[in-house]
Amino acid sequence: MRDLAAICKLVLTEKKDILYSILFGFIAGIAAIGMFAASGYLISKAFLLTPLYALIIVTSFVKLLGFTRAFSRFGERYVSHRATFTILGNLRATFFEKLEPLAPSIFTKYRSGDLLARVVSDVESLQNFFLRVLYPPIVLLIVFLSTVVFTMFFSAYIAWILLAGMLLTVFVIPTIFAFRQSKIDPMVRQKRSELSTELNEFFQGFRDLKIHSKLQEKEQAVLGISESYIEEQERESINKTYNLSLNTFVTLLFSWIIVAVGAYLVTVGDLEGVFLAMLIMISLTVFEDVSPMAVFPAYLQESKQSATRLFSIFRKEERPEEHVHAKQRLQDGPLSIEMDQVSFSFQQKHETTTLSNINLQIKAGEKIAIVGPSGSGKSTLLQLILNLYQPNEGQVRINGLPLHEVDEQSLWQQTNVMLQENQFFFGTIRDNLKLAGDHLSDQSLIQALEKVNLNHFTLDDAIFEKGDNLSGGEKQRLAIARAMLKGGCLWLLDEPTSSLDAVMEHSILSSLYEQAHEATVLLVSHRLKGLEEMDQIIQMSEGTIVESGTFAELMSKKGYFYEMKQLEKEML
Repeated sequence: MRDLAAICKLVLTEKKDILYSILFGFIAGIAAIGMFAASGYLISKAFLLTPLYALIIVTSFVKLLGFTRAFSRFGERYVSHRATFTILGNLRATFFEKLEPLAPSIFTKYRSGDLLARVVSDVESLQNFFLRVLYPPIVLLIVFLSTVVFTMFFSAYIAWILLAGMLLTVFVIPTIFAFRQSKIDPMVRQKRSELSTELNEFFQGFRDLKIHSKLQEKEQAVLGISESYIEEQERESINKTYNLSLNTFVTLLFSWIIVAVGAYLVTVGDLEGVFLAMLIMISLTVFEDVSPMAVFPAYLQESKQSATRLFSIFRKEERPEEHVHAKQRLQDGPLSIEMDQVSFSFQQKHETTTLSNINLQIKAGEKIAIVGPSGSGKSTLLQLILNLYQPNEGQVRINGLPLHEVDEQSLWQQTNVMLQENQFFFGTIRDNLKLAGDHLSDQSLIQALEKVNLNHFTLDDAIFEKGDNLSGGEKQRLAIARAMLKGGCLWLLDEPTSSLDAVMEHSILSSLYEQAHEATVLLVSHRLKGLEEMDQIIQMSEGTIVESGTFAELMSKKGYFYEMKQLEKEML
């Protein structure tokens, strides 16, 4: 219920539309009952040969109530849907604001398809919270109780029958089916999440599945999950249909009871016969408004499940220390970096340690090379500095500030980043380069392309999704150009030239070092060539720092780095 309370807070931001919805809904409901009550009274009066002028008055009243009902219903639909769309927009924005700081560590615990199902399907499901759960029962109760009070002026017995019917159809029957729905709904959501996840992986990996002749197997798996999802949907629909059918049966049964009791009261003289048709029409009309209560339990349970699925992510992932310390912006200029006994694991239970007891001091403006075999933790170390992941133990400091106290935006604004995997978006060369800054002119973009030998491209050349129309080397050079355009004082480069030939690598690194001569630079590489000018070389292996020092110091030690350098020479 705490998650549903959070949704209620968002809903209550639209208090004005909520009040209008209740007001228009009440007017529409009362007008409908009044119109049919007047129609029943008109039928009885016409049968008794009432003067024409009296019938004209009643007829005009019926028409007036008809217009009132139509306009009120339109107003209620318009205002309630306007509020719903605004609420959904606010909910999506709130969800994204909470989710964005958790990326990319969130993907180690939740599959992207599951997150997609939550942000799309679960948010969409919550539109029914306002339209079907929050205000309709309020309108129904006000209309029903007003009708019961009105009916008591003609017959207390009929009024009590209406009240009993209301209790049965509004509370008792929906509660019974709500219990059944609570067992069905979680399975529907689970299957929907599984289907979304499998479809996402199917489309993302379509090419590889086809190449390895596994497409048919994956199709069968997706179809199997789809069929399971359809079965759960059928169970949910059957439960809703039974609920609606039973509710309809009970409302009609009570209408028949009112007919029988009303006829008896007329015969014994406790009710004027001219009012019998009116009371029957009232019962038929007021119970029409009860039909939404048949699906109320389903929508309530659906809203609870959706709210829980959305906000459970943040309860598990939120870091308490972020609320204790105020965020501080970093000053412009080269940044210093310190790591004190830092350990990190991608596994929640620490089965596999990626980094262990890392102690590191990098002065502002230093040029650092981090080398080591694949899987030694080099890339992970950069991601900890970027605050994309948080260490399990120890502390990372930037300019002497603990990283969790640093404003992430100020850190990222001052950092030129090139990771092993760089995202390219569907669009043009210009669109992808302008990720470094919307203010950049076309001339500066062209100059950046020239520095990385991509001047054969134009700014209007198309880029496919994920850069599928670019070679590996072109992707790396485009990513380097984007980093150069950023203009930050901290460079984090993860294998920036691994797909380039030696001549191209030397040319591009020379341009890069020239631009970054006053900045702090961390270069991750598995190649040991060209590291002589680095201020410090950090040799890593199996998640630990084996040795560190200048190129000359490490060569003189004849340790791990020396052995790797000799092996590289022999291979070349």
